[in-house]
Amino acid sequence: MTLTALALNCTLKTGTAKDPSSTDRMLKLLATEMEQHGVTTQFIQLADHDIKPGVTSDEGEGDAWPGIRQKILDADILVLGTPIWMGQPSSVCKRALERMDAFLEEKDDKGRMVSYGRVAAVAVVGNEDGAHHVSAELFQALNDVGFTIPANAVTYWVGEAMGSVNFVDLEEIPEVVRSTLDLVARNTVHVARLLSNKAYPGEGE
Repeated sequence: MTLTALALNCTLKTGTAKDPSSTDRMLKLLATEMEQHGVTTQFIQLADHDIKPGVTSDEGEGDAWPGIRQKILDADILVLGTPIWMGQPSSVCKRALERMDAFLEEKDDKGRMVSYGRVAAVAVVGNEDGAHHVSAELFQALNDVGFTIPANAVTYWVGEAMGSVNFVDLEEIPEVVRSTLDLVARNTVHVARLLSNKAYPGEGE
């Protein structure tokens, strides 16, 4: 069974930025690992899109979120990738989570959120401490809005605090990062396959 993933790149950079994105590199490495398990991944760099502030699924004229929302719901797996800024997920990442808050009220005829049955994983990069804090924030938010979080569903890299070396600058990917990417891919795809075969029970089931 072929599964699909959507990777949301929450870098503050746009696709036309001169400097490459460390978040993009980590997301592509994870996508390569998931490809070994029959998953195809689509990438969206959120800073390239006009995502309006708000907590509904459509904030009106010019809002790019409705199209992105549909891609999230069309995928089996959501990968949320963010850099660390001031010890926090990026503002772009928080904007996406705020918009997914609408899932709390959007339910099927059996009372299940529209996001049910989808699996989420997290990718974090930065040259300061905070990867565990960031992943904890994202895990809680994603679980709140209906996503299933597999075991060990985060891959991250943090460089020396206040250093100038970014993940995208590394000539060699550390072995611990590579082994973690493999683990995240295996666990995430495994749970996605389970849920694709047997959905969560609805009200009265």
